[in-house]
Amino acid sequence: MTLRLRPTMLSDLDWVVSVERDGANLPFITPWERTQHEGAIRFPDSRHFIVEGGDQPDRIGFVILQGCRNPNGSVELKRLVLQAKGRGLGRAAVRQLKALAFTQLKAHRFWLDVKALNTRAQRLYESEGFVEEGRLRESVRVTVDGADGYDSLIVMSLLDREYQARVALGQEAL
Repeated sequence: MTLRLRPTMLSDLDWVVSVERDGANLPFITPWERTQHEGAIRFPDSRHFIVEGGDQPDRIGFVILQGCRNPNGSVELKRLVLQAKGRGLGRAAVRQLKALAFTQLKAHRFWLDVKALNTRAQRLYESEGFVEEGRLRESVRVTVDGADGYDSLIVMSLLDREYQARVALGQEAL
């Protein structure tokens, strides 16, 4: 399936907030208030996108990038939330975001953090060239199925030279 990224509009935000609060996504993210999403749309250092897929302009997820004007070239994949799971859409989105970060935004480093309990996302990021840099132990509070506790965040990144090596090896679709 072909994915498209389009800038998020204020009219999309009720949908964005509802996708964040969906039970299938909630354990893996720390949801934002609507005003935080509004700020990400308006703030020049951020990019907030709706992910569309298929022949119709159907919303299937959203993405937030931060640090887009970072003087050190360090761009963060702050949030990637997709409704449908297990269809390869996450991989397609990550590949498109890597190309955007390194070609359009001229990133030196594209990084993210992922909850330790989100092993599916960790495997995806590793297979897409991201390297674990470290762990922030028990740094986020998590409530899953009524259980209250803490989870660690795993910080991962991909450097521009690593991305270019993947491009040279044909591992990235440009």
